[in-house]
Amino acid sequence: MIKVYQRYLITSFIKTLLIVFSIFFSLVIILNIFEEVSYLKETDANLFFPFFLTLLNSPSVVYETFPFIFFISTQFLFIKLLDKEELDIFKKVSLSNIKIIYILSLFSFITSLLIVIIFYNLSSNLKFIYLDLKNKYSKDNKYLAVVTENGLWIKDEINNNINIINAERIDGNTLYEITINQFTGNYDNFNNILVDEANIENKNWILKNANYSSKNLGVENSKNTIFETNFDSEQISKLFSDLSSLNFIELNNLKSEYSKIGYSITNINIHFHKIISYPINLTIMTVFGCIIMLNIKRNNSKIFHLILGTLCSVIIYYINYFSGLLGENEKMPEFLAIWLPLMLISLFCLIGLVRINEK
Repeated sequence: MIKVYQRYLITSFIKTLLIVFSIFFSLVIILNIFEEVSYLKETDANLFFPFFLTLLNSPSVVYETFPFIFFISTQFLFIKLLDKEELDIFKKVSLSNIKIIYILSLFSFITSLLIVIIFYNLSSNLKFIYLDLKNKYSKDNKYLAVVTENGLWIKDEINNNINIINAERIDGNTLYEITINQFTGNYDNFNNILVDEANIENKNWILKNANYSSKNLGVENSKNTIFETNFDSEQISKLFSDLSSLNFIELNNLKSEYSKIGYSITNINIHFHKIISYPINLTIMTVFGCIIMLNIKRNNSKIFHLILGTLCSVIIYYINYFSGLLGENEKMPEFLAIWLPLMLISLFCLIGLVRINEK
């Protein structure tokens, strides 16, 4: 059974978490609403539509801020305990600092698991709806691309024509086994192109060994042809970069589809590692917050430690961010890109815990 002091600590931490979460959620809504209004200002969208989009997108944004929420909540909890001299009372009943950290970190880990299992999947589904609705008002809506079990599919409207492009495989700047069906604006097919491979480094693709089949000219072959599009390899890679809109099942399916066409699955693997490591990340931030606050001297300013702790948490965030970028650019192994910063921060926390119980 949960003891009285454990219940008190957990209840106090929950209350602080909810308050900080509410503040962050409110800030996200306020900041995001201006972005949505600016994005839709030249459209005929309903007056309340930006607010609806904001509500759909906000959970996904808040999910990314949970490390800060847990860290700041821990700091405010200890400020309350210090101000009421409750830490001294805990020591009188033989409740050590290590025991307090253990209770808070265990609760953080369990809560983090629920956040990943429930909150992440909910926010990803809402994000998917958000992107789908917002795409209808995008100026680039006529340029679409999707990966299926049949390869990469692209719909491209250019020069008053519509190109439906299918490639069986993609490798860097090269597409392989390509079929291009060209239509007029009324969807009358006037040309079909079969291509062995195409260099898509820029928007003027170089088609190698292309066979043209049209109603008027029959079949023609061309070794190297310039084909104008609205896509290049960089743009195609960005089309599938928002993995936060996919839940676990959808991520796994997308990984399978990418593998079939030879498309890089590095970003997906890194995203999986981020999700798996998230409970540990949030737990570490709780422990880190405890260490900083328990090192406060009673005559020192708590505001100073709040600012110092927040700056440290921002630095940790950017260390994780840049390490992730190194992984995405394949400058570092996927596993190390996500787990190495966490291991280093964990080592720092262990060093802090060695002496924390003496205070």
